[in-house]
Amino acid sequence: MKKLLLVILIFYCYSSNLISSNIELLNILKKEMLRSQEELSSQKLPPYFISYYVLETQKSTIQASFGNISANSFDQSRFMDIDIRVGSHKFDNTHIIRGNPFDFSSSVSKISLPLNNDEISIRNIIWYATDQIYKNAIERYEKALTNQAVKVAEEDTSDDFSKEKPVRDIQAWKYISLSATDAQHYYLDTAKWAGLLRKLSAKFNSHKWLHNATISFSFEVNNKLILNTDGFEVATSESFARIFVYLKTKADDGMSLPLHQSYFAFTPDGLPSEDEISKKIDEMIVLLDRLRNAPLAETYSGPAILSGEAAGVFFHEIFGHRVEGHREKDPSSSQTFKSSLGKKILPDFINVIFDPNVSEINGKAISGYYQYDDEGIPAQRVETVKNGVFNGYLMSRIPIENFPNSNGHGRKQIGYQAISRQSNLIVEATQTVTISELRKKLIEEAKKQNKDYGLFFEQVSGGFTFTTRYIPNAFNVTPIIVYKVYVDGRPDELVRGVDLIGTPLTTFSNVILAADDIGIFNGTCGAESGGVPVSAVSPSLLVSRIEVQKKVKSQAKPPILEAPDYEAFSQ
Repeated sequence: MKKLLLVILIFYCYSSNLISSNIELLNILKKEMLRSQEELSSQKLPPYFISYYVLETQKSTIQASFGNISANSFDQSRFMDIDIRVGSHKFDNTHIIRGNPFDFSSSVSKISLPLNNDEISIRNIIWYATDQIYKNAIERYEKALTNQAVKVAEEDTSDDFSKEKPVRDIQAWKYISLSATDAQHYYLDTAKWAGLLRKLSAKFNSHKWLHNATISFSFEVNNKLILNTDGFEVATSESFARIFVYLKTKADDGMSLPLHQSYFAFTPDGLPSEDEISKKIDEMIVLLDRLRNAPLAETYSGPAILSGEAAGVFFHEIFGHRVEGHREKDPSSSQTFKSSLGKKILPDFINVIFDPNVSEINGKAISGYYQYDDEGIPAQRVETVKNGVFNGYLMSRIPIENFPNSNGHGRKQIGYQAISRQSNLIVEATQTVTISELRKKLIEEAKKQNKDYGLFFEQVSGGFTFTTRYIPNAFNVTPIIVYKVYVDGRPDELVRGVDLIGTPLTTFSNVILAADDIGIFNGTCGAESGGVPVSAVSPSLLVSRIEVQKKVKSQAKPPILEAPDYEAFSQ
């Protein structure tokens, strides 16, 4: 064990020695960008915009299962995207090619850079990549021109790229350090976290019916640098600490049953205590044991309560993706709210805000926080719904009709083109009742609809939605913990095996009441520009009618053999 720790220490120190000032890197990039701009200006079709996006990542990951460390790694990388636009702000190589719903091409390319700031190496890599990306941009621009010439007139005639006021903000980059005296960077005691995970995961050993049981810790630092010919120079540092507990078993009928709990903070010091996590693991084990013996739920259409966490995911899927502005420009998109500006789409007691400037709510960190989006635009609060009335969209630098500028929601994973994406989705209710009153209203609504019970969705694991015209516009949210709430006073019954489904406009019209609590869901959202950290915050909601369908389940039997007897081994 001492030998392993020594190796890790050497690796961390070695990695730190490769780090140089981000100012130094900025100057190297600027030289090559200006050279490329000048040299290519003599071409028949010169670029009107060049952008460099650098992401330097350090990530420590530790995972334990059944009392032992199963993974312990430290990774460091530096990647770069180059975006080149030819044509003009009005029409360029990123213009939508209509009739091809699977055209995701762009001039962005993910390039690996040296971890140190060797000017010759970095500029040589950028030079060659720029040549290839520029040629690809010209080729796609010509295809876009041809496509426009043979298609009907476009509905949305807004520009392809917005003009924005340049921003310059160079902040110090931070890194992971193993030294507690290094105040400039983030101290990480890997031995402490490995010991904690080993101890907590040992709780799984005495439960033979657990097929998979892991607990993981990760701490990630992302240093970003954005530089472009519009005059943007932005350098920032972001950090994310997470603990994730994952349990899985099978019911006798073959259904796989996962259960998980995640914790999020911006630094490891902000994560919960050992006691809090330990108690939660005990609760999860008891609940999963109940769940594997719980009855299957039936298909159902009727009233339901969505817990704050479930309601947050619900809004993320059925609303959030439909107000990402770039979709309104795409003729293959459903454009759900295109004709809804200034119109009521939700009850008048509901506001829906996206605010990446908020880092915590009720003392809990939320992961959709950032200072600048991935195009260098300052983060902005966007009130998409006020008193139930729809006000507007989340915008990147891709304009749409009546929305010519970004509001700081251009986001991406490295290797993708930035588009409008969600940040911190916050559902506010100006009129609320207590949780107990919400439950009474659920029972009243179920009686009114001649139902024996209503449903309570306590926890969900995520979901997905469809926003194109080629397939039905529906959503699917994946519940993990669901209860029947009986109208005759019987105890609530835990059930399993359903997915929450529906269509957005119909479901929105069914929201009738909100509670005075707050639930938070921190996660990662995947879409056309890759995975980005997001959060969804909401009170518990009563919905007059919601639909569930039976979940697909495995036909494989549970394991034939029993798990090894841990107690016998330990004697």
